[in-house]
Amino acid sequence: MTANTVDVTAVRAIIVDILELEDDELTATSLFIEDHGADSLGAIEILSRIEKELGVVIPQDDLAKLVNLEAVLGVLATAERRRP
Repeated sequence: MTANTVDVTAVRAIIVDILELEDDELTATSLFIEDHGADSLGAIEILSRIEKELGVVIPQDDLAKLVNLEAVLGVLATAERRRP
């Protein structure tokens, strides 16, 4: 997956849903834990939903990098498509 093929709207919708935010509360750099009160389970849920809904595989090692929308999009830019 490349930066050009990342569905930013879908990624935002997943994060907003999981963190129970209003759309305008989520910025590219707002931190999931510090700014939005997420816990480690929320990060795992974000990873899982993105993998399932976008059909990608994100290495577990990248979980710690998923701190904000900008970082998620960066990880997705290098994620591999799931094989059918």
